[in-house]
Amino acid sequence: MSAVSGDGFLASDITFENRVGPEKYQAVALRINADFAAMYKCTIIGYQDTLYVHSFRQFYRECDIYGTIDFIFGNAAVPFQASNIVSRKPMPGQFTVITAQSRDILDKNTGISIQNCSIVAAEDLYNMNNSASSKIKSYLGRLWKVYAQMVYIESYIDEFIDLAGWTEWPSSDPQGGLDSLYNGEYENSGPGSGTENRVSWAGYHVMDYYHASNFSV
Repeated sequence: MSAVSGDGFLASDITFENRVGPEKYQAVALRINADFAAMYKCTIIGYQDTLYVHSFRQFYRECDIYGTIDFIFGNAAVPFQASNIVSRKPMPGQFTVITAQSRDILDKNTGISIQNCSIVAAEDLYNMNNSASSKIKSYLGRLWKVYAQMVYIESYIDEFIDLAGWTEWPSSDPQGGLDSLYNGEYENSGPGSGTENRVSWAGYHVMDYYHASNFSV
């Protein structure tokens, strides 16, 4: 695992990879808890828990990020722009989920914002999903803490994402976190972007321009 804790860190054209494989479960490739950290044209590769956006203010532009479960997670205030976010084939019996956000206090200005990105499946996951008997569920995100904030804005979402879009944390309180979190989608495109059959909990929103602009740079 690589870790960054120095404020003002900038990386460009670097690959960070954790090669232990999906059978090792949580295996972070890159952990950042630095204020004003920026990643430009970097590649971050792993399986479960690939990128730990731990805290403070971070920015990712034109990056490629690969993983299986909760592979962008943490409690930073972090936008991702013009990046490729790629879900990989998980272990048998698992599903894939891209984001897991952990805001635990209502007045914290933290969250994961994915804007003008491509949400796609790696070749092994894509090929498996072409077989109905072995189709793997895939989701945009799930709450880690009760005030989690995760939004997708003006991004391309491919067909491998489940119609519900989002899923629950196994131990979450359905009477609490699903009402207090904020999941949002705005003007996304692609065969997986339809919002007609998305989750029905109170914390899910099809955003208008005003609300989406609050999550942009």
